[in-house]
Order: sequence, then C-alpha cells, then structure tokens
Amino acid sequence: MQGNEPLWALGMMSGTSLDGVDAAMLLSDGTRILEFGDSAYRAYSAAEGAALRAGLGLWPGDDGVAGAGAVIDAAHADLAAQFSPDLIGFHGQTLAHDPGGRGTHQVGDGALLAHSLGRPVVWDFRSNDVQMGGQGAPLAPFYHFACAQWMGATAPIAFLNLGGVGNLTWVDPTKPAPEADGALLAFDTGPANAPINDLVQARLGADMDRNGALAAAGKVAHSALELFLMDPYFGRIPPKSLDRDAFSEMMALVRELDDADAAATLTAMAAAAVMQGISHCPVPPTRLLVTGGGRHNKVMMAMIAAGLDCPVDPVEAAGLDGDMLEAQAFAFLAIRVLRGLPTSAPGTTGVMAAVGGGQISRP
Repeated sequence: MQGNEPLWALGMMSGTSLDGVDAAMLLSDGTRILEFGDSAYRAYSAAEGAALRAGLGLWPGDDGVAGAGAVIDAAHADLAAQFSPDLIGFHGQTLAHDPGGRGTHQVGDGALLAHSLGRPVVWDFRSNDVQMGGQGAPLAPFYHFACAQWMGATAPIAFLNLGGVGNLTWVDPTKPAPEADGALLAFDTGPANAPINDLVQARLGADMDRNGALAAAGKVAHSALELFLMDPYFGRIPPKSLDRDAFSEMMALVRELDDADAAATLTAMAAAAVMQGISHCPVPPTRLLVTGGGRHNKVMMAMIAAGLDCPVDPVEAAGLDGDMLEAQAFAFLAIRVLRGLPTSAPGTTGVMAAVGGGQISRP
C-alpha cells in the first residue's frame, strides 16, 4: 500500500443514535472520490443496544465500558467479514466527549479487529485532534469537501448530518484542498434525533418517530422552544462540538406535554438549532444537503426548509447515499491517515493547525 495508488477502503460507523453499524466501501486516493462500492447495515439487538446505552457518559476504567466495547468489537467484526477491502476505517462508538476537559472516549479495539479480520485497520481518529487543542469533531467535513468536488459544485454549499446530534459542514469547493484557509467551516448544530428517539423509547417503547408521524400530530410548545434557544451554546462561535447528552434538559422542557406535542417540540428544537447554525456560515450556502436518519423525518425537513432561504434536499438529490455517507467518510479518512494527510483543520475542529489523526493496526 505504498505510493498514492487508489485503495478500496471499508469505512464503519456507529453513531449517537445507537441503532446499528453502517459499513461502506469506497475507492479513493485520499483526495478524490473515484468509485462508490457495496454497503451493508447491521442493527444492534435489544441487548446490544442496552449495553451501549449503559456505557454512555463513561470513561476508561468505569464499570460498563468493557461490556460496551465487547458489543462494538463483535458487531463490527461480524459486519466487516462480508467485505474484502485493502484497508478498514473503524470509528468505534463514542461514549463520552469532553474536549477541553477529560478528552474524548471511543470504545472499539482496532488492533483486535485487524487481527481477527486479517486487514490493516485505522482507528482512534479523534484523540490526536483533541490532544492538539481541537474539538475532535466533526470529522466528516474533509469527506464533504471531496463530495462537493465530486458533484462539480462551484459555489458554497452545506452538508447537514441529522444523526443523534446535528452537525453542519459549510464547503467552498473552489479551494484547492480541505485544509486550505476558508475551505471548510464545521460544527455541531445541536441535538437532532437523540432526544426524539429517547422520548419515544421511554414513552412508547419505539425506536424512533418514523417519518415524523408523531410530531406531525402534535403542536410545538413555543415557550419551551424559546427556553431551549437561550442556551449559550448557540451563541458560541464555531468550531464547536457536543456530547450526545449535552442538552439533557430538553426532556424536562417537554415533560408535561403529551406524546405528540413533546415530539413536535423536540423536532422544532432540532430544526431551530440548524437555523442558528446556518447564521454562523461565512456566506449563506447555495444549497443544503441533508444526510443521516433525520432526513426521513418529514416534519423536521419541512421545518428546516421553512426557516432557510436556500434549497434543502436529501443528499440523494445530488447522487449521494445519505445512509452511508458517514461510513464512507471513515473509509476516506482511513486512506488519508495511511498517506499521512491531515484529517482535521482549524475550520473543522478548532485545532491549532491541520493535523492527522488515527492509529494504524496491522494484522
């Protein structure tokens, strides 16, 4: 794997929604997208999901971390065995994220995965950035830059990932590289699907508000929405990032509401956070492309579109796969790590200078 020849990398991502593992193949030289490959998804069982939820907020050595790590290792090995890549990008599962404090904590043993699969594995993508003063998140923006160039974009556009947490990437595709000054601005907008998922799981035993059906039947409690938007996070200048449960008080704001009104209000909070985020962009994007599970929530998408002056579309409208974009990103980043290229920059995580992350474990 020497030189700059294209490689087929498998990226694997388990996000803050805790629903399962995405895996996607990508052919790239670390700067360009050359071809999209096969992809697959493995849902977590109820027991696996419970073990991961029990690990949220925990740090190395805490009770419950080992159990969550064992779930992540087994699930990823199971899914990766379906593929034959040159290289694997393994994100693991974030349990706790406190940049500027205790750091960032992802479970998942890349060395173990490399041994069991017989393939080189790039993992622990975030620690180096945090150690260098960055937020350690989001990391997909360098891939979003490649996507914008693959699309042939000629004016600034933005990518919005609506996972458990929302994150926004503003891209100027005319810049020569993602680490170039002014090429990217990226940050977490606020909570997205996580509080809605937690609400319907706690109240209804469901895993999500499918297509926003519950929110569509409710009314937004504007007093709760106004209190939510008073959080100082929205006034902070990006780059900035969040832990999955950073806005846990959201649940208290909707506690007295019925199920539909609570879902509608949490959905409006997620959409309003995006609108606040767009205001931080250097210039307004000419288009907002939405990835992640939230793009299927018709109410959330309509709320975001109503609050912005640019077209708001799922990334499929641009020929991309919104279910696999994050997994593809870690395939792309794995190749960049192997080639010694940066994976984050001041505009994406607030790190002092462009920096590469990730450990490489070989079988």
